[in-house]
Amino acid sequence: MAGELLFKSATIVAHNGTFIGDCRVKDGVISELGNLLPQDNEKVFDATGLHLLPGAIDPQVHFREPGKGDLECIQTGSMAAASGGITSFLDMPNNIPAAITLASIQAKLDSAAKTSVINYGFFIGATSDNIEELQKAVGKPSQPIHNPGICGIKIFMGSSTGDLLVDEEEALEMIFSETEGVIAVHAEDEERLVQRFETLKHRTDMAAHAEWRDSETALLATKRAVRLARIYGRKLHILHLTSGLEADWLVGKTNLVQETVDGGRVSTEVLPQHLTFDQQDVEKEGVRLKMNPPIRYSEDKDTLWKRLIDGTIQCIATDHAPHLLSAKAAGWPGAPSGMPGVETSLAVMLTHAKNGKCTIEDVVRWMSTNPAAIYGMRGKGKIEIGRDADFALVDMTSSMKVDDSRSWSKVGWNPFHGHDLVGWTVATFVGGVQVFERDFNEKMKGNIIVSPGQTGNPLKMA
Repeated sequence: MAGELLFKSATIVAHNGTFIGDCRVKDGVISELGNLLPQDNEKVFDATGLHLLPGAIDPQVHFREPGKGDLECIQTGSMAAASGGITSFLDMPNNIPAAITLASIQAKLDSAAKTSVINYGFFIGATSDNIEELQKAVGKPSQPIHNPGICGIKIFMGSSTGDLLVDEEEALEMIFSETEGVIAVHAEDEERLVQRFETLKHRTDMAAHAEWRDSETALLATKRAVRLARIYGRKLHILHLTSGLEADWLVGKTNLVQETVDGGRVSTEVLPQHLTFDQQDVEKEGVRLKMNPPIRYSEDKDTLWKRLIDGTIQCIATDHAPHLLSAKAAGWPGAPSGMPGVETSLAVMLTHAKNGKCTIEDVVRWMSTNPAAIYGMRGKGKIEIGRDADFALVDMTSSMKVDDSRSWSKVGWNPFHGHDLVGWTVATFVGGVQVFERDFNEKMKGNIIVSPGQTGNPLKMA
């Protein structure tokens, strides 16, 4: 499938710097960088004025398969991701039924092989009594199992969506002490969530959501998870950081790859939503912006940016969790939490770069290089000779307004509706095969130009 390609005159954001030049691909792998002459039987892309980036990696999505394929499935989710320059995803286990056995993960892998158009990986969900299944999937201490496409263990320390919850100390200690690989946690303290809801359940305004799931609720669980990671020397990834309180507490405690002084390795992520929206947006947009943990306040947003820039936070995810707007219309507290995000995340972050909040190189580090490093993804995350030819070719000059009518997600809406963004993907490549194209003069939504299952492979984790 992977032909021979040559990208000419691109602004290439490579592993060793940004330059205008050429990139050659052979057999799905980057073979040369520099000033190159076309060869016979080589497809040439004139990339003048465009940026060639390593394909973005989304380390947290909910593609709703199995159980809620009417909201999103692996096929439609992967296509939405490809339209946004994302070439690899890691999918969460809170399905119906929950993906808590090796057999259930294999079923998702089998489906992805037939339907996904980009690379894929899946978390196995932790419960209080599935330790043997976790060990089958990821191994025991000092005896890791590297099943292609299985990226780690997901723990819901606080109730969110679905029925997965592990909040008892004995069960948490068992998981941290008796398994291998990366543990990713939804860090909210369940006891505090239950207590605080009793004082707020009479409310109907969306402001109550951030008051209920407050910063202290998140910090308590984050502290607990970090403590366990240190005791048992585990690789811990804290999902969707939202509060300035947590971000400031984590200063000096996170590290991309190596173990910290106290033992273990802690990394974390933030979402474009929490870097863009605050309480004023929640007041305006209402339940469209309801998610767990919540959109917080302007001071939280400012601190998250500060800690992203200084390296305390290492990467960007979307927590793509689609729901129908008709279900959202139930209001607070009944509206489901979650929103789409995969097709706009790269453009949102590149627009922030265009506006001076960060650099394009920062965005590449946060959305490609660092997620690959955290999960040990082989061949991913950088434009470098010998790496896989997963690319997003983006236009930093053409602005386009986000519109629900152009959504690729099945649910047909996007939280950034009405926002003018740059950095839109004009072409996406997976393993040297073009999977998506966009023409701003014709079909701004773009087209997926491969068949389901034609491209994409299970991610191999080191």
